[in-house]
Amino acid sequence: MQNVIVGVADYKVSKDPGAMLTTYALGSCIALMLYDPGRQVGGLLHFMLPSSQTDARKAQENPAMFADTGIPLLLREVQRLGAEKKRLVAHLAGGSRILDPEGLFNIGNRNYTAARNLLWRAGVMIESESIGGTAMRSVGLHIATGQIWLKQQQSSVNAVPAEQKGEYRGLPCTGGR
Repeated sequence: MQNVIVGVADYKVSKDPGAMLTTYALGSCIALMLYDPGRQVGGLLHFMLPSSQTDARKAQENPAMFADTGIPLLLREVQRLGAEKKRLVAHLAGGSRILDPEGLFNIGNRNYTAARNLLWRAGVMIESESIGGTAMRSVGLHIATGQIWLKQQQSSVNAVPAEQKGEYRGLPCTGGR
């Protein structure tokens, strides 16, 4: 299996069944993984900030830095590879309070809110999420199966459906150790 690394303020898309899209050290950033199970096409975006209005020049140079420019870009790119929007499922991870334990800036929460709103407006359903808290996370998306792995800084997160209430909502885990 080929591990394709997605950096901070970066994204990758693939239809290669041998690819695993992976990003590490999510703090307040959010990883959005999109997958079309019918076409085995997926993408991963690691964005830092909710709104490109904070720096229009940076948003033009690197749209993956912001939710409002990165999410539409990721949607276009997976569709360019053959994904159908009506079949896309989304997985979210991150949004922690790593450097902001008191929640003064709430970057993680603002990132999460922006992602949910943009996905809702696009008509893409969120299948699972692991959001908030103070732990860093790393995630991966296996293109052949659509399986997600998630690892927290301290330990792997147990799988919990997105609709279950609580501070942590786990992604279906298949590895991460």
